[in-house]
Amino acid sequence: MVPISVKVYPNNRVKEILAAIPKGHTHLRLALIFDDQAIVLHEATVAAIVRAYIDIVLHPSRRGIRLRGRYMSSNERKHGYAKYQLVEDTEYSEDDVIKDIMDLLGMEK
Repeated sequence: MVPISVKVYPNNRVKEILAAIPKGHTHLRLALIFDDQAIVLHEATVAAIVRAYIDIVLHPSRRGIRLRGRYMSSNERKHGYAKYQLVEDTEYSEDDVIKDIMDLLGMEK
């Protein structure tokens, strides 16, 4: 995993969530307003997060999923979908995902 700066935001640091389709656009933008910064996500990213959430929360035993960004050709993706997509990395195990999350959070295994 690439070394990055990690910020953990508990729910009480989220001040607002704004979701809207800006004028002149056709896709949603989701703004997460924290006490120290705002992050704006595009619809494709939000959709990937929702897919990951549903795949784990609604599955009787699944505990982790890794989505990786990659460029897809027009015959690989649905019409109207972005060229760059976050898709499931089927070569990455559920245990690896759990380990990576624990590492990011500084938790013992």
